[in-house]
Amino acid sequence: MGIIAFLILGLIAGAIAKAILPGDDPGGIIVTMIIGVVGALLGGFLAGQLFGINVNEKFFDLATWVSAIVGAIILLLIYRLVAGRGRSRV
Repeated sequence: MGIIAFLILGLIAGAIAKAILPGDDPGGIIVTMIIGVVGALLGGFLAGQLFGINVNEKFFDLATWVSAIVGAIILLLIYRLVAGRGRSRV
C-alpha cells in the first residue's frame, strides 16, 4: 500500500474511532490522522500476531480496515487512560 493510501486509511480510521468513542480528545485533522495511522500499525501488528493475517497488502481489504479501526480504538482508550491519570492529579 502506498504512503498516500496509508494516510487516507489512517485519517478515515481515526475519524471512525473518534465517532465510535466520542469524548474530549485532542486535535483536529492531523491528530486524527496520526491516531489512525498509529492505530493501523498497532492493529496490523496485533492481527498478524494473533491471527496470522497480513493486513498491509490491499487498501480495499476488509481485514485492513477492521484492524486499522480496532487499533485506533485501542490507541484512543490508552490515551484516555494516560490522560485521565494526568488530569486527576491537577
